[in-house]
Amino acid sequence: MSKQKQNEKIIAMVLCALFAAITAILSQVSVPMPSGVPITLQTFAVALCGYFLGAGKGAAAISVYIAIGAIGVPVFAGFKGGVASLMGLTGGFIIGFIALAALCGIGVKNPALKIVFGMAGLSALHLLGTAQYALLSGVEPIPAFLTVSAPYLIKDAVSVVLAYLAAMAMKKTLKMISRQKPAQ
Repeated sequence: MSKQKQNEKIIAMVLCALFAAITAILSQVSVPMPSGVPITLQTFAVALCGYFLGAGKGAAAISVYIAIGAIGVPVFAGFKGGVASLMGLTGGFIIGFIALAALCGIGVKNPALKIVFGMAGLSALHLLGTAQYALLSGVEPIPAFLTVSAPYLIKDAVSVVLAYLAAMAMKKTLKMISRQKPAQ
């Protein structure tokens, strides 16, 4: 393996770890709600991850975040962790983060559809989250949607758009920095 390829792999691993950490941190910005699904910055963090890293690396970073939480590190909203979080009422939302990151990442490759792919990821996230909530709570799908999904849709859609704008600003800044010649 060439030194350049090796460096690219190391950079990719570091970025995946960094975005898993950012997601863990932003997950703690949490406002509890009566439904049990808190208002957090997780959706923003996950979409940012996908838009910045792309589909594969974005999904990998979120998978790392979920794996860390699954083994018990309290990285999920409300400083929760463990397999019980994934198997509980809101676990479908956590698993749905992988789809959100991947679809946001695909959106970067399709500039005309960048936000459309983000909204498709958001739809997948809410579908998985609502389905698991309905299944485990015994609530019918429509009332489950009205309880754990509908109240969050506008906030989540705004989060996806803001994540896209932030990711593009970050990429632009990094390009400008990388073009600068080091001082001698």
